[in-house]
Formats: sequence, structure tokens, C-alpha cells
Amino acid sequence: MFRAIVVDEGVPAEIREVDDDFLQPGDVTIDVEYSSLNYKDGLALSGNRGVVRTWPLIPGIDVVGVVAQSSSGRFAPGDRVLLNGDGMGERAFGGFAERARVRADALIHLPEGLSPQRAAAIGTAGFTAMIGVLAIERAGIRPADGDVLVTGAAGGVGSVAVALLAGRGYAVTASTGRADEHGDYLRSIGAGAVIDRAEFADLGKPLQKARWAAAIDSVGSSTLANVLAQTNYGGIVVSCGLAQGADLPVTVMPFILRAVTLSGANSVEAPLDAREHAWATLAAELDGELLSSMTTTIGLSDVIGAGAQILAGRVRGRTVIDVRQ
Repeated sequence: MFRAIVVDEGVPAEIREVDDDFLQPGDVTIDVEYSSLNYKDGLALSGNRGVVRTWPLIPGIDVVGVVAQSSSGRFAPGDRVLLNGDGMGERAFGGFAERARVRADALIHLPEGLSPQRAAAIGTAGFTAMIGVLAIERAGIRPADGDVLVTGAAGGVGSVAVALLAGRGYAVTASTGRADEHGDYLRSIGAGAVIDRAEFADLGKPLQKARWAAAIDSVGSSTLANVLAQTNYGGIVVSCGLAQGADLPVTVMPFILRAVTLSGANSVEAPLDAREHAWATLAAELDGELLSSMTTTIGLSDVIGAGAQILAGRVRGRTVIDVRQ
């Protein structure tokens, strides 16, 4: 028997004692050490039907642990592994449990030099941020080209994106809803400037003063439309969230008149080679002490309450879950 947080239809999330027979089929069974808390996890814990695709469900879109059993030739008992997204915490059981069973196709070995706890601190949020940074690099945007904007900067994706971009030498402007509260924190992880998200909240003109060489946006809606309207000629905006909304009230003018590229960062469906490349880069580039400074660790018994906090916008940086606590 082991502990798992279970969400069932019409029933509040709760910690249950379950056994291996409760788990879904999969190639690899993992003794879970760590998971992490993401906005999507908060939605799943609340029973949000836009996220939860199967009942019952063990939420948790991140898993870091040790292989207990494997029918895959790529993994053997004792291997340390990690998995983000791939439907976990939505249609597949995830990491908010002491044991998980997953498919091998998206599972990777823990990169050399990266501890399990730090891998969980990076998690889907950091993985998504890395996808965005790599997209900016592929677009040919260099530090000399101008400022890079990160919206939702105090959140998990935003915090790691700020740190990664600053580490690569970009001048980063961080947008947050609580600039007074989070300003010192954002500057400590690499932001050169901190601005209030209210600047982007209301829809502006289709084309505005060009300000950004690139941007990583986790907000969507009017914020994303305004960011696109303010992006330099030939710039790129990477969309990876919809905290403000899923709509995009934009015209074609930024794309036609400024050759702006709008790119998406999808951590759920990322293929294996992209996962391995992003994680190897994260292990090599992301400063471990800086990551620790933006990370809080909680136990499994604290997760349900923390889920409500992240939905209320009261969680900063990254939250690691030690499922053994």
C-alpha cells in the first residue's frame, strides 16, 4: 500500500491508501521521490474538467524517482528517471503519489549532475521555459538585439525563464502583478527591470511602439496581443500559458508589417529527442543555487492546500513536493 492524492468526480481531492492494482497500465513502475506543483496541478486538484480527463485521477504533471519495475529495454530497476507532462495529471495518473506507473516513450534518465530534488524544482515549468528559450535562440535573437520580456515572471515558468535568459546574457524585463512585492526577488534571479502587468491588461492598438526583441508569455489574451504589438521587427514571442485567458484579440499587422513570429511551447507532447536536449541544457545552464533560492519544498500532506494557493496567485517561484513526507 502507498499514499496517493486522488481526485474523483464530485469528490474533493483527498489522500488515500491505494495499491499497485489501482495504477493504470504502463511500461515502467517508479518509486516516486519528488514531484512539483504547477498551475495545471492546482486546476486538477480542484476537479477542473478542462484539465481532468479521467476519473478517478492522481494529479501531478511531474515525476522524479527510481525505477522499481520495467518492461522497457531502456530502463532497469534502480535507474533514476524523470517525466514531465505526457498527459500525466490529465488523462494519465501522475506524480502526487509514492508510486507511479508510466509509459517509457517519454521517460528520460535523470541528467548527470542533476539531483532528484533539483530536477523536480525545474519540473514542467522549467522544461517549458527551456523550450521557450531554445525557440528564441533558433529564431536568431541574440542579446545585442534588445530586451526580452517575460510575463507572469514570478510564477514557475516565468522565474526559470528569467534565470535562463539572464544566464545567456539577455537583458530581461519581468512583468508581474505584484511588482512591489516581487521586484527584489525577480531582480535577484536576473531581471534587469520589473514592470506591472497592468501595462498589458487592456487591449491597445494593433501596432504599438516596438520594445521587445523577444518575449516568453504565460498570460495569453490581451496581454499576449499587446506584447505582439510591441515586438520588434523580426522578433519572436513564445506563448506557453493562458492565465488571463485563452482568447487572442490580435490583428495580422504585427505578423505582416513587422515579421513577428508567434511560437508555442508545448511541454506535454514534446518528443523524446526534444525532451532529452532541453533537459541536458537545463542541467548544464541553470544555476543550482539560484534555483534553490526560488524553490520551496512541501510534503504530500500539504499539496491540496498549496493547490488552492497557486490558483489564487499566492505561490511564487517553484514548489517541490517530497512525496515521502
